[in-house]
Amino acid sequence: MFGVVACGILRGMSNATDTFAARLRELGVAGQVVEFDVELPTAAAAAAELGCDIGAIANSLVFTADDEPLLIVASGAHRVDTRHVARLLGVRRIRRATPEFVLAVTGQPVGGVGPVDHPEPIRTVVDRKLAEYPVVWAGAGRKHAMFPTSFEELVRITGGLPAEVEKS
Repeated sequence: MFGVVACGILRGMSNATDTFAARLRELGVAGQVVEFDVELPTAAAAAAELGCDIGAIANSLVFTADDEPLLIVASGAHRVDTRHVARLLGVRRIRRATPEFVLAVTGQPVGGVGPVDHPEPIRTVVDRKLAEYPVVWAGAGRKHAMFPTSFEELVRITGGLPAEVEKS
């Protein structure tokens, strides 16, 4: 289903990446985790390494929504309009989470957060713009690991709400 990228792939996976990959298999995800010899902490860096459109990068961004964790899986081509998403979700305020909060609620570092494999489920919104791409690449819990997936699969594995995250 998904092509494998031949550039910059590491030989073996770390324990954390093995754990993430096992979680993907449990969820029935078709794509496999790919590790790179460079960190890919931004959508631009990931798109450049993968040779794909920046919009095909699925950024897993952690926010607080009325002091509760909120994960927004957004196209790398978008900036999340937090006021718009707050209205959609019926919450008062959405703010970007601190790196410490992100690590505490996801178990993963900023720049490497994946859409799944968190200690507890996180309320999730998935950007509808990702549906424009047959293959999207999402973080795999580390700054140098990603996996290919699809919009539909992201919605399924996260239990996320498909929504426009950037106000038109």
